[in-house]
Amino acid sequence: QVQFVESGGGLVQPGGSLRLSCVASGISTSTYHLDWYRQGPGKQRELVARILWGGITNYPDSVKGRFTISRDDAKNTVNLQMNSLKPEDTAVYYCHGREAGGSVDYWGQGTQVTVSS
Repeated sequence: QVQFVESGGGLVQPGGSLRLSCVASGISTSTYHLDWYRQGPGKQRELVARILWGGITNYPDSVKGRFTISRDDAKNTVNLQMNSLKPEDTAVYYCHGREAGGSVDYWGQGTQVTVSS
């Protein structure tokens, strides 16, 4: 059974930092594209960071320069370092994986990030 399990969410003040982690089990992430998505209150789920199996990353303008995605395939882990957090970053953050060339999507259960003073 494939599972993605996120951790690291919480409450942080504006300007602060958080590091999210996602551990996958039941697969080897080395052949997977890995992403972080988020869904804020009343909003659609949106992509915030992607790292392809070859290591190429991309980010939307809303987080570029503040968020950094990384992967450690030896530990089946993908991380999201979030700096200079803003109240509008408040959301449930989800880890996602799809094997390169594949069609099956795997999602974590989500972890809440709240940015508030």
